Amino acid sequence: MKPFPLAAGAALSLLLSPAHGEPFYQTKTPYAPQQDSASYEAPPQGYHAVYTQMLARHGSRGLSSFKTELALYNMWLTARQQDALSPLAEQLGPDLEEMMKANALLGYGVDGITKPGYGNETMQGIEEHSGLAQRLYARLPELFRAAPGAPARRIAVVSSGKDRAADSGYFFSHALVLRQPDLAALIDTSIDRSTLYFHKLNAHQDGQVPEASLAYQRWAASDALKARVSAVHQRPQLQAAALMSLTALFKSSFLADLGEGRISFASSGTRTYTSADGKFTTTLSGDGETRISTAADAALALYDLYAAAADMRHELKADFSQYLRPNDLRAFAETEDAIAFYEKGPGSIDNSDVSWRMAAPLLADFFSEADAIDHGNRSRVAKLRFAHAEIVIPMASALGLPGMSEQLPHAATYSYQHSSWRGAQVAPMAANIQWDLYQNASGHTLVRILYNERETDFKPACNAARITPSSHFYDYKQLKYCYNQHKN
Repeated sequence: MKPFPLAAGAALSLLLSPAHGEPFYQTKTPYAPQQDSASYEAPPQGYHAVYTQMLARHGSRGLSSFKTELALYNMWLTARQQDALSPLAEQLGPDLEEMMKANALLGYGVDGITKPGYGNETMQGIEEHSGLAQRLYARLPELFRAAPGAPARRIAVVSSGKDRAADSGYFFSHALVLRQPDLAALIDTSIDRSTLYFHKLNAHQDGQVPEASLAYQRWAASDALKARVSAVHQRPQLQAAALMSLTALFKSSFLADLGEGRISFASSGTRTYTSADGKFTTTLSGDGETRISTAADAALALYDLYAAAADMRHELKADFSQYLRPNDLRAFAETEDAIAFYEKGPGSIDNSDVSWRMAAPLLADFFSEADAIDHGNRSRVAKLRFAHAEIVIPMASALGLPGMSEQLPHAATYSYQHSSWRGAQVAPMAANIQWDLYQNASGHTLVRILYNERETDFKPACNAARITPSSHFYDYKQLKYCYNQHKN
């Protein structure tokens, strides 16, 4: 594990982002705790916290790869050459260039970032996980302080192995150590792709791949999903919003050429960027596979950058909100949510559990950890997992959490009218699911779940496991039976 700098360095401002209230960032929404811990239900008399475990998405990040913004920049270049830009759009090209450079250099000079470049956490992401760790410690202060004479308990920090997930674990751990320096020697780090990257397991890296993961991969590449996405993209409200937003940027003749297929744009080209100190240079090449062929493609690409900019407030000065009409943002956000709902969310009833069955080993691991505590094994005080939206979203479905797991009939295409599922609630940046375990003197175990730090109900079928009808504390053994984990 990397050594922890115990002084509060300049790289870590432990403040939350000030802009959580801005709308329509969906799964790129910056993180904010959803409940003040002062309002949490108190544990029953005689019960004390004995363990906690968590699954968290990585914190706010830059763009995942060099593609959408490059295709959009190529579109802008062509429009400029054809004198087809509005006065507003003149600044779009320089802003796209700033976006590409900021992502190419993202993380350079930041302690704890493994490799600078696309896909890294931003300073905002570092702040999100640092704040999350501080609040966990403040919520359960007695948990991390060993009783006199008692052996110190270990902390497992596990990631998917992807840089931004591993780095999130580092910054989270760093914040814990700042609060209690002796924890540094008790942290064990590891990678577990089987439970934290189950959507992309492959035989080359992972050996035998579980059938549930293969079934999901077949679904993700299926014609049925492509048809769903195509139907979402053809919605009249999206088409109208796209055209209205782009009309403010490009001349009608240019948009007509785009709409009638006479022009299209790809993520082709090469860029080289150098850090301000001249010590780091990187060259990026587009893959040419991302294409802008319609007004909807262009508007959604611009919306993607608008949302990404919300996670790059420290690194980016460009204001992408000026290029999209506020009245159109809802249509773009609904499109984003619809695709996520079918790709990795609850999806359609006729698809059964294909989009979350692969989360079963992760759910079993949560219960396995809780079992150890219930059986008296106190070797660990916490297990902290760091992964991705593609893991958190199926886990919410596997848990059957209200508002996050309801499917739609085959005939109903996702819309805000038909479904309460929202990416901003289910999987914002640094989204997290936490289980706090409590025991009394006789060893009876209770569990409480927090989703994005809000006290949350387990699936309705488990209501009988509540200690009282309105409590957020559940009898662990009854909960285990409710989720059919007693046979594992």
